Amino acid sequence: MKLTQLFCDVDDFCRTFIPVWQEKQLTNGDRKRNRAHRMSYSEMITLLVSYHQSGYRTFKWFYLNHVRKYWRSAFPSLLSYNRFIELLPTTIMPLTAFMNSRCGTSQGIAFIDSTPLKVCKNIRIPRHKTFVKEAGRGKSSTGWFYGFKLHLVVNDQGEILSFCITAGNVDDRKPVPKLVQSLTGKLFGDRGYISKPLAQLLAGENIKLITTLKKNMKAQAMDAFDKLLLRKRSIIETINDQLKNIGDLEHSRHRSLTHYMSNIIASLVAYSYQDKKPALQLREADLLPLLQNA
Repeated sequence: MKLTQLFCDVDDFCRTFIPVWQEKQLTNGDRKRNRAHRMSYSEMITLLVSYHQSGYRTFKWFYLNHVRKYWRSAFPSLLSYNRFIELLPTTIMPLTAFMNSRCGTSQGIAFIDSTPLKVCKNIRIPRHKTFVKEAGRGKSSTGWFYGFKLHLVVNDQGEILSFCITAGNVDDRKPVPKLVQSLTGKLFGDRGYISKPLAQLLAGENIKLITTLKKNMKAQAMDAFDKLLLRKRSIIETINDQLKNIGDLEHSRHRSLTHYMSNIIASLVAYSYQDKKPALQLREADLLPLLQNA
């Protein structure tokens, strides 16, 4: 993706969002300076997102050996690396709001899943101090881990509809009501989302929860089209894989919670600009009648 297009999109959003955000911030009555940074929010967010599109594996190397060498003309007010890192926490709110503006819209079919985000290897858990108050031990299909979970809801076109981040020990079903607030239609998930109370709650919001069954559960009647879509639930696992391998979503080098969250959100924004996303091609003419009757 072209750097200019990314910057223009971010800058157009920030010109509208930043003044409203700053006006509504809570204060304790003390007067504080609100001087503008030498680099604008738009420029900083552009660099954060570009890092995940670049293929580099460390932001420091990307900043010092790519941005400062080749993009100096595009960013005439470029900060030193240390100063950029100091100001990074100030970007998390506009960055998150920008990602929310990049989310797709529900078209009746959605897939939900969570992926573990390890902050260290299991052998180092007793010595890990950075996220000792925030992270938690959880278990995924690949085993135990220590860190956080990224919860995603996507549509059949591979677009992210909603997202949230929780500690690793949070049940996958807990954030579902907030994640699906703007959805309607059918929601497909794995057996980790099996819950009669949750299904009833979502039914009241015009959302039908469809999950795979556990081995000890009786088979249930299901439409052929729903069975097909349930088998295609791997689309969201493909998206998680691309976030971790194409972008730099998961690594153990973070030393700050705000930096960690900024890295995750920037990775999601970079994915939203991906030209070719995993998709099910359900809008083709031969499947459109089934989709309309679903």
